[in-house]
Amino acid sequence: MRIGIVQVTTTKDTHENLLLVTESIREAATKGATLIVCPEATSQAFDSGRLDTQAEELDGPFSTGLRELAAELGVIIVAGMFRPADTQGKVNRVYNTALITGNGHHEGYDKIHTFDTATYSESATVKPGTRLHTFTHEGITIGVATCFDIRFPEQFKQLARDGAQVIVVPTSWADGAGKLDQWNILTRARALDAGVFIIAADQARPGGRANAGQASGPTGIGHSIAVAPDGSVIAQAGYEPDVLIVDIDPDQAPKQQNAVPVL
Repeated sequence: MRIGIVQVTTTKDTHENLLLVTESIREAATKGATLIVCPEATSQAFDSGRLDTQAEELDGPFSTGLRELAAELGVIIVAGMFRPADTQGKVNRVYNTALITGNGHHEGYDKIHTFDTATYSESATVKPGTRLHTFTHEGITIGVATCFDIRFPEQFKQLARDGAQVIVVPTSWADGAGKLDQWNILTRARALDAGVFIIAADQARPGGRANAGQASGPTGIGHSIAVAPDGSVIAQAGYEPDVLIVDIDPDQAPKQQNAVPVL
């Protein structure tokens, strides 16, 4: 299976972001990728204004644009977007949704674990999802998780129990002291926990390497990564925008799970 990992820095404008990511998706498809994973918040970057004003259902212009692109290229695209959810007080919350579209799929996974920490409360504006999600590509079960989900091993282990051999993780990771180390450790640990491939597409670091290590909101640290079921790194990007192409053998997942039966 050939997979494309798109690392971009999106902005506040959904239409501009669709055009931006389309270019990278086309590049990945031209290089033979049939599953192309884009970051969380592809439709609108975090910390770029209210999310509810551009949130849309799966028949909106952003998701429809990616659906048409996937059909044209004959690929499956996974990309982060926002959908209307509920109203709490004066706040219109959204779902943080990973859109899966192409080859008969047009569906979404709503992020379960919102980024709620001592300094940031995603759930103030984002309603958590409640259901795990898998889909099938080239006869292989693919699981879906988003960003902060990576800190919760049981989600990944359950996706593996549900048959997932690959788990895609659209992400917009915060930068700061130790954050890159945490990202690398967590992605590799989840691969080992579940015996699966982890394909994690992060937002590029705004400002690139020049801003590396400076504390930021969840706007990306780059370093999108592909990890094998044994925890080894197949490929990893740097801080800047990039498109990674990786070839994997999904059968390595059940072999690892049989060799180390942690599930």
